Amino acid sequence: MSIAPDNPAVAAVVTGRWRDFLELTKPKVSLLIVFTAIVGMVLASPGMVPLPALLYGTVGIALASGSAAAFNHILDQRIDLQMARTRNRPLPTGSLTDHQALAFAGALAVVSMLTLWFGVNGLTAVLTFASLIGYALVYTRWLKRATPQNIVIGGAAGAAPPILGWAAVTNQIDPHALLLFLIIFTWTPPHFWALAIARRDDYAKVGIPMLPVTHGIEFTRLQIVLYTILLVICTLLPFLTRQSGLLYLLAVLPLNARFLYYAVELHRGRRPEMAMRTFRYSITYLMLLFAALIVDHWFMIRV
Repeated sequence: MSIAPDNPAVAAVVTGRWRDFLELTKPKVSLLIVFTAIVGMVLASPGMVPLPALLYGTVGIALASGSAAAFNHILDQRIDLQMARTRNRPLPTGSLTDHQALAFAGALAVVSMLTLWFGVNGLTAVLTFASLIGYALVYTRWLKRATPQNIVIGGAAGAAPPILGWAAVTNQIDPHALLLFLIIFTWTPPHFWALAIARRDDYAKVGIPMLPVTHGIEFTRLQIVLYTILLVICTLLPFLTRQSGLLYLLAVLPLNARFLYYAVELHRGRRPEMAMRTFRYSITYLMLLFAALIVDHWFMIRV
């Protein structure tokens, strides 16, 4: 006797399994990665983004991001089980098995590379594969456990999406794309170290040498301020090099002022909630900054 497809119990299992696989891709992180890649495509295009680059490039980069995230889940499941923030992920809870997660991550990687190689160009496929390996293996398997500078060095993989988007349109690496890379690269330490301060005890418990664990919270707060100042300088480069115009500058100045305010307040140490507030604002900051790049670009090509 077969079970009816509309059986509530079966539907609940199917829905739960689908959500577990989706969680493996870290959808919020992947959306930010895809968005910054699309910005790279837009800025690389004098007019509308070519449809093949936009369609296949976005799908391929999204699948690669999901694959890297899934490999991260697999490699980090031991420490995820011990950390309050991550103990309810699909692998620590047993909702998915290692084999299921590995097959899923591998399938996403293969489909993403095929999509980029045949739908976009070889350069984008190679660069995306290098980013996948950089995050899933070099950062997660080695750097994360080897040095308190893990997020600085490993941040290169997370900063690559604008270059990938640019390469999808032009089939080359442009200096302007490297400016976008530099912005995300300098944004990553203050973004992640703010979270690391809030979750310091968890990282210490599992032996991950995040900066607040190895050098203390006070030192990390100072580094956040210094990197935020460096970030402010880097975000002015698109305007100074005439990659972007006045609209971008008018948007980025208050965004930077707000980020500096959060960094300084966090450094003062008077408000315990500032670590998570800084972390959350940093995400909004990056999204609005890259949105400003798109708006400014569209305005410039129409004037």
